[in-house]
Amino acid sequence: MEGTTEPVTRVAIVTGASGGIGRAVAERLAADGLAVIVHYGSDQSRAHEVVAAVAAAGGVATAIGGDVAAEHEMTALFETTEQMYGGVDVVVNTAGIMLLAPIAELDLADFDRMHRTNVRGTFVVSQLAARTLRPGGALVNFSTSVTRLQQPTYAAYAATKGAVEAMTLILARELHGRDVTVNAVAPGPTATPLFLDGKPQQVIDRIAAQAPMERLGTPADIAEAVAFLAGPGRWINGQVLYANGGIA
Repeated sequence: MEGTTEPVTRVAIVTGASGGIGRAVAERLAADGLAVIVHYGSDQSRAHEVVAAVAAAGGVATAIGGDVAAEHEMTALFETTEQMYGGVDVVVNTAGIMLLAPIAELDLADFDRMHRTNVRGTFVVSQLAARTLRPGGALVNFSTSVTRLQQPTYAAYAATKGAVEAMTLILARELHGRDVTVNAVAPGPTATPLFLDGKPQQVIDRIAAQAPMERLGTPADIAEAVAFLAGPGRWINGQVLYANGGIA
């Protein structure tokens, strides 16, 4: 179902939900009975595919676009969500971009692009979540296990995610007394287009073999971690959850 005024128990906003991990998170939360706002940046058609998949499984979802780094567009998204569904209970920030190069070679324009989406975008949405989430709510931001792996070419990307971790842990303390949890999920290598594109198969196989279970993570693996933090994991707060199969 796309768009509804019927009352629902809980409501989630998932940024970057038009594909990859974001789509898996949106579908997983919908399966738990949440109405889901499927946010997209530019790929409206893929967002509507997610909405259709949720509806086909008996869930409730609505696609809404916007630039996560533009405060007015995200404010409108939150206001529309409240008007349609009565409130917001879960916010998941999966929106992000990854541009890789050694520090000595990285185009600073690429650094600025990542900073705008990964850092400013997370900050804008986290700020709105802090103002909006109802008691019992949860904010889940996205970091990366690369912050611990120290892999060459990932420095600029990891730096943006280090900033995400810092703001996440501080915001958890700032919401003292609100009954709202704030955590970050830090995936390891996960089989998404963002990770797989441009990598030779032998490189993918080598990375997969590093995990004790000898495989890459899947979007569904990461969505399970998010669902736990968004639902029963109420005593987990102000933490970074490394969802990486033991690779780090």
